[in-house]
Amino acid sequence: MNKTLTVALLALVASSVPADAQRLRDRLLRGEAASAGVAVPADRTLTYGSDPQQKLDLWRAKGVTGPAPLVLFVHGGGWQRGSKDNATGRAKATHYPEAGYAFASIDYRLVPEATVEQQAQDVAQALKAVLDQAAALGIDRRRVVLMGHSAGAHLVALVGTDERYLRAAGLSFADLAGVIPIDGAAYDVPAQMAEAGRFMQATYQQAFGTEAERQRRLSPTLHAGTPNAPRFLLLHVERDDGTRQTQGLATALRTAGTEVEVQAFPGTGLRGHMEINRRLGDPAYAATPVVDAWLKRVFAR
Repeated sequence: MNKTLTVALLALVASSVPADAQRLRDRLLRGEAASAGVAVPADRTLTYGSDPQQKLDLWRAKGVTGPAPLVLFVHGGGWQRGSKDNATGRAKATHYPEAGYAFASIDYRLVPEATVEQQAQDVAQALKAVLDQAAALGIDRRRVVLMGHSAGAHLVALVGTDERYLRAAGLSFADLAGVIPIDGAAYDVPAQMAEAGRFMQATYQQAFGTEAERQRRLSPTLHAGTPNAPRFLLLHVERDDGTRQTQGLATALRTAGTEVEVQAFPGTGLRGHMEINRRLGDPAYAATPVVDAWLKRVFAR
């Protein structure tokens, strides 16, 4: 989409009535997603359940002798849209295999047909399906990082702080080397729902409902007491709610003694939120070398 047109449409969103604004916002997101589809075909597509959306694409590591580390990516889309085909970003599936890592991107069941609890379970079950075939796929099951953007950031943070999803799949925090949530804004669900603007309220209510206890149960920040996945890299752009939510999760993880690093990058509003996902893996984008250095440290342990 033309950048000038995008800015103009975003301005229109801010002045529209809520229903029209939500429809226009959805069109912008679809336009961004269409330009962010994966650039290279996957080496394998695996099925991890009976639902048509329970599939994942896998790219093997390049130039590696022996089992390679795995980065497993979970797309965003407000828990109700997006896919491994149009919300992974163009660079990741090339960059991480060239760095010597296997890369997987999953589909998962979407709200309202599925619940957020089922989505978190899908993340764990997708990981289980890959690890069950680790030897055949050339993957080192001891070196696995979960990565997710937006709603996917919430889901990987939830799986990385509430072990029940991994345990239900026959896994545990010991099967994770780390977690990279990218620009999430729903780590403390009740707080976010209380502060969210009118355009996101319907999305949050559809995903998390109105029951306070369920909202707390789906909040990574409120699960971040020991135990957790071993380490986290939290990335965000300069959105007020994303920054606030990321700092809250980081504080909770540090209080629990979990290793956590926080990195902020330029970018505001929807454009910044989409850019960090679309460009991650591009060597010219500021977040890429930060993630590369962190993965190198984590996978060397």
